Amino acid sequence: MSFKFIKWPAPGCFPRRAARPAWWRRLVIPASVAGLLAVQSAAFAFDFNTVAARAKALSAKSYKKPSDDLPKPIKGLSYEQANQIHFRADKAYWRAQKLPFELSFIHLGGTFTEPVKINEVVDGAAHEINFSPALFDYSANRNIDPRSLRNIGFAGFRIRFPVNSAKVKDDVLTFHGASYFRAMGKGQGYGLSARGLAIDTALYSGEEFPRFTEFWLERPAPDSRELTIYALLDSPRATGAYRFVLKPGTDTVMDVKAQVYLRANVTKLGIAPLTSMFLFGENQPGPGDDFRPEVHDSDGLSMQSGTGEWLWRPLVNPKRLLVTSFSFDNPMGFGLMQRDREFSSYQDLDYNYQNRPSAWVEPKGKWGSGRVELVQIPTPDETNDNIVAYWVPNTMPKAGQPLNVEYRLLWQKENEKRPPLAWVAQTRLGHGYRPKQDGKQDDSQALAIDFDGAALKKLAPNARVEGVVEADANGKIASVTTRKNDMTGGWRIEVKLRRVEDNKPVELRGFLRNANGGATLSETWSYILPPN
Repeated sequence: MSFKFIKWPAPGCFPRRAARPAWWRRLVIPASVAGLLAVQSAAFAFDFNTVAARAKALSAKSYKKPSDDLPKPIKGLSYEQANQIHFRADKAYWRAQKLPFELSFIHLGGTFTEPVKINEVVDGAAHEINFSPALFDYSANRNIDPRSLRNIGFAGFRIRFPVNSAKVKDDVLTFHGASYFRAMGKGQGYGLSARGLAIDTALYSGEEFPRFTEFWLERPAPDSRELTIYALLDSPRATGAYRFVLKPGTDTVMDVKAQVYLRANVTKLGIAPLTSMFLFGENQPGPGDDFRPEVHDSDGLSMQSGTGEWLWRPLVNPKRLLVTSFSFDNPMGFGLMQRDREFSSYQDLDYNYQNRPSAWVEPKGKWGSGRVELVQIPTPDETNDNIVAYWVPNTMPKAGQPLNVEYRLLWQKENEKRPPLAWVAQTRLGHGYRPKQDGKQDDSQALAIDFDGAALKKLAPNARVEGVVEADANGKIASVTTRKNDMTGGWRIEVKLRRVEDNKPVELRGFLRNANGGATLSETWSYILPPN
């Protein structure tokens, strides 16, 4: 581990039958020729390869910045005013056909000024869905004349599907603003986001935000429980073809297939990026004037290495940019998780942080060597996403050569990915609180790490459990105490330590083991104590 600061055309353009000459209607086509025509028609059916060919061709051309030439009344809207333009629910795509999914659209305006193109795929043929002001309600924005709006495009779209009740369709997926998308399952609310690709995140050269410029959605069957979405990604240095197979439910699952092309070299390529928010929590108390004990969309980064080891990194809101990484060969998964599900931990009736989804990335196939990188950015409030995690491969593709990657993205609450042994339930940080000695105030810091899980509850009453904690050279551990937590049925490690240099971080690692046989009982707790 290391750290540092710092309109696709529709195929088959035959004339309508009424326009065909008499000889055409009398023409008998041999079976062999008819079969060949059928094969050729099928070859032109829209699929992932169609988008991949677009991405490859696009990568050989110079990047063209998307137009944001919107009408002045739309371009001048604030974020709040843009949100007051509502899509008319009765205009939702697929509602009239009573299909299980419904598609609605998001209006441009505010911070979202670059349009995306949205298409529907029916029987293998793609057709653009054109913008119409009749799809939206402008009553809250009297200065907008809907009649003046023509073909401005959309900012994104929403997908609805019944996950909480069979009678009501719920939001399950949103692509808004082209770069980011969010999903949720049963009992969840929107929280953290995902992206298609991250380029040069947290580098002084500046980050590049590849965006999805065009989407194709396959019309679902009447009994379908999944929806296929294709997307074309573009940025100054990368293009890509994506396929998302959405499966809403208790856990909403997205199977992702991507083929990425680089126009030019990049320093850092982030695969399957996740973006979240951490303001304060039990390991970093908030200001005294905020009645809420914790404010965050995610409280930790969970990782499973190729060897099966589980690691947990609690999140922090640092005073300076903090970048850490974990090297793996063929990782089995990683994710930004919201493990604390108690309302009492948040006390927020408006945002209900206890219902924010966890997002887990599960690679398909072998990803090779690389690292999971965690970027933590200082933020003064909860309106900014300040946490980013992604996979960085050691081997980068050359310009014009495809990078193929597949993974499963799970949006979870009830069935969150956790190690089969014990896991970290909470990390609490505070002062050492030792009485003064020789007139000197105790300057140590205390950490309480609670572990929970079935493996601990199955232990014999007289089991001897030992906590193992190590610190890097900037931390001096004064004591480690391991004790049973009778309130939870788990075990707690209490650590007291001092810094050597206050302006430097301290890296800590710890786990539980059986003191008799030495068998590991928990995942590895990996913590960065930021500089004072």
